[in-house]
Amino acid sequence: MTIHETSFPDILNVAALRAKCSFIASAHAEQRDLMRRALLAAFKQANLDGRENARQLLLQDGSGLKCAERISWLQDQMITVLHDFVLNEVFDAANAQPAARIAVTAVGGYGRGTLAPGSDIDLLFLLPAKKAVWAEPAIEFMLYILWDLGFKVGHATRTIDECIRLARGDMTIRTAILESRYICGSRELADELETRFDSEIVKNTGPDFIAAKLAERDERHRKAGDTRYLVEPNVKEGKGGLRDIHTLFWIAKYFYRVKDSADLVKLGVLSRQEYELFQKSDDFLWAVRCHMHFLTEKAEERLSFDIQREIAEALGYHDHPGMTAVERFMKHYFLVAKNVGDLTRIFCAALEDQQAKQLPGFTAALSRFTHRVRKIAGTLEFVDDGGRIALASPDIFKRDPVNLIRIFHVADINGLEFHPAALKQVTRSLSLITQAVRDNEEANRLFISMLTSRRDPELILRRMNEAGVLGRFIPEFGKIVSLMQFNMYHHYTVDEHLLRAVDVLSRIDQGRDEELHPLAVKLMPNVEDRTALFVAVLLHDVAKGRPEDHSSAGARVARKLCPRFGLTPKQTETVAWLIEEHLTMSMVAQTRDLNDRKTIIDFAEKVQSLDRLKMLLVLTIADIRAVGPGVWNGWKGQLLRTLYYETELLLSGGFSDLPRKERAAHAADVLYNALSDWSQKDRKTYTKLHYQPYLLSVPLEDQLRHARFIREADKAGRALATMVRTHQFHAITEITVLSPDHPRLLAVIAGACAAAGANIVDAQIFTTSDGRALDTILVNREFPVDDDETRRAASIGKMIEDVLSGKKRLPEVIASRTKHRKRNKAFTVPPAVTISNSLSNKFTVVEVECLDRTGLLSEITAVLSDLSLDIASAHITTFGEKVIDTFYVTDLVGQKITNEARHSNIVARLKAVMSDEADEMRDRMPSGMIAPQNSHRPAAAPRKAKADS
Repeated sequence: MTIHETSFPDILNVAALRAKCSFIASAHAEQRDLMRRALLAAFKQANLDGRENARQLLLQDGSGLKCAERISWLQDQMITVLHDFVLNEVFDAANAQPAARIAVTAVGGYGRGTLAPGSDIDLLFLLPAKKAVWAEPAIEFMLYILWDLGFKVGHATRTIDECIRLARGDMTIRTAILESRYICGSRELADELETRFDSEIVKNTGPDFIAAKLAERDERHRKAGDTRYLVEPNVKEGKGGLRDIHTLFWIAKYFYRVKDSADLVKLGVLSRQEYELFQKSDDFLWAVRCHMHFLTEKAEERLSFDIQREIAEALGYHDHPGMTAVERFMKHYFLVAKNVGDLTRIFCAALEDQQAKQLPGFTAALSRFTHRVRKIAGTLEFVDDGGRIALASPDIFKRDPVNLIRIFHVADINGLEFHPAALKQVTRSLSLITQAVRDNEEANRLFISMLTSRRDPELILRRMNEAGVLGRFIPEFGKIVSLMQFNMYHHYTVDEHLLRAVDVLSRIDQGRDEELHPLAVKLMPNVEDRTALFVAVLLHDVAKGRPEDHSSAGARVARKLCPRFGLTPKQTETVAWLIEEHLTMSMVAQTRDLNDRKTIIDFAEKVQSLDRLKMLLVLTIADIRAVGPGVWNGWKGQLLRTLYYETELLLSGGFSDLPRKERAAHAADVLYNALSDWSQKDRKTYTKLHYQPYLLSVPLEDQLRHARFIREADKAGRALATMVRTHQFHAITEITVLSPDHPRLLAVIAGACAAAGANIVDAQIFTTSDGRALDTILVNREFPVDDDETRRAASIGKMIEDVLSGKKRLPEVIASRTKHRKRNKAFTVPPAVTISNSLSNKFTVVEVECLDRTGLLSEITAVLSDLSLDIASAHITTFGEKVIDTFYVTDLVGQKITNEARHSNIVARLKAVMSDEADEMRDRMPSGMIAPQNSHRPAAAPRKAKADS
């Protein structure tokens, strides 16, 4: 319980502060209010100056620990001066008897002598057995001053007896007292608490305390996502963060009875090198945390995207080819978090050995019996120690370095966990994994066996990665360990993403995710080369962080690695192709019109075989699922299944060669016959409403729903009508709009959806033969219960009707939606526009890519309308902060846009709106349109509908 041994005069001139306080006391001796105000002003200035000095020194020397110690020291001095002032000048207790004095001690993180700029101050005021009448009022005075200074103060006022009694039954109080540190007042009281706590609480209770602290840590990790590789990590509470280091120190202090973590080296718990790593990790994490607090001016513990760039700059990181400064900083952060995990494992191994040695006779014998070491069939190098794999002798890795791979294989086939001591030895033996081991045929065979295991390959690979073996055995994988991508789409580091992708593939392989992926689970047993698929999934992002395209570079890496793994030339080529094309199926499914035959033909030409198609589907699912929670949804699954079935049909020769006109006529006959319970007149009327594109691309079930919907609207005399339907499995809600046709209709509908908070993912746009629009808008589902989602969809439909009828003005409702929403300043996505006439036989395809924002789709479609373009279909895809929208368009007479000057004008106008620049023509966008009240069939120039060829 020692006071700060180091002083920091460059942070605060303590003598000057004391002198100022003495002057205030004498100047305002008779005016307590003035004295208090002057005292507050003096302390406030001292605190501001001291913290600014600490910030400047942090920028100079970069030491996070020093910064935290300086701020803690500053706090100590202010509390000490305040304590002395209150006792001497306010309560006249300067000459109180030693037995009547109070002690002020720091507890919690502050008790360790470190304090972040925005952290709480935890204080324990110790009272003597017989407290003086002034004691509690003096403590209260101090607390009010500290609160008025803006500090968040956690405090307790107790006698030593109360501390001991409460510590017995409350592990949080026990931990706080374990870290208590004397600041000022009665030194004797503080020392007595330390002595009694050590003898009455700590002695012989080490195992209980350790179990409680490790359980707390596990629960904290679970709440934080149970991975140290979240791309917006919590520096204090997250896995591999400061709290994990603190937990180690608490346990060390409690179990080994050490006051300084350096003593762990003398005790043989950590090697000198490991202790230095411990110190470096602690210092780095403190530097990040202090910078975060200074930057945000609050106790911000989450390293969010919007501050990562500035922290990287403050810490001196610069851009490198293929990696930005912020990505280099975050990679360092995750490597440090991994180091903390390694140290935790090594520490726990030593702890377990020490506990076993300290067990009393009978308990030790019982423990040896219940955890007796057993042989493992087929190996002499490893043993089963109570369900955990352990080393038969300490030198087995030196004797045969392939054992560094073999230990994981033996654990896999025998379903064993890992003994901490074994993993500790693995981590300390990583230098034995040389090129000779990487080229060893047996080592590679064992690795492929683990990767393709039908048990839990992800768990074994994760253990290999955590121990550092995976990155040493496959250096290309080692380069992406802890690598993050600075965007909102990817939730994890690249290595974490790849391991999670293997897990998704393994679940599909074992048929465990049939509800989510019925098609993939059905196809997986028929995949010709399971090994190639597993290797492709593990390596598909292995070339991230390089200047060149990661898909092409990844294919090159695969061609180098696969022969080493023992794959045949055919398998190698399959893996390389899958990696090169691993984004293709996802992008085609989400950004192209799957009813356009050219889309399917182009995709089929790239895939070429049914087996490749199956493997690419499964790889695509694993890739999307492993991006992060909430990224996969039923709509993406439906798009992928549609693309699979359409391509399978073409590859197996099942595409129809009938002329388009004949197929459309047949579809009209089918619809006419399906309406058998209608009058002949109605059957003719409502069948003739639709053009070829509608008849050829809309399923019969939907055609019948639409026919009933239009007839009901006509009977009710409604020019505007909406119909909603929700799909739970597809995670999509469908809103069908019947309206007078208008060039800006989609823009208005998109704006109304934005105002209602609905995220559009797809739009099907048709015109009827009597000049009306029949548009189907698909929005992401928000509620799990159908009734709730249907009510939400109805309110969106009502918003669309209100805007279209002029009851609500679009600019106003969008403005109300975006008023309190922060613009995303952390990311920049340069606006890009691509115009292609080769992706469809009938349409020009316009693809836009930019930073997402509320109302963007409405603005883009309004510009397309201004440019006299008819939108046949729209496909909306969001990747975190980035949006990729694709529009299939024609000119007003149904032809492709081929004029280069017109292309340039389209690009310029779209880039302006995507950059949120002023656009006079866009500003003339109407708020809505007034639907005619007396006629349900207004004349309008029909928009062209989408087609399938």
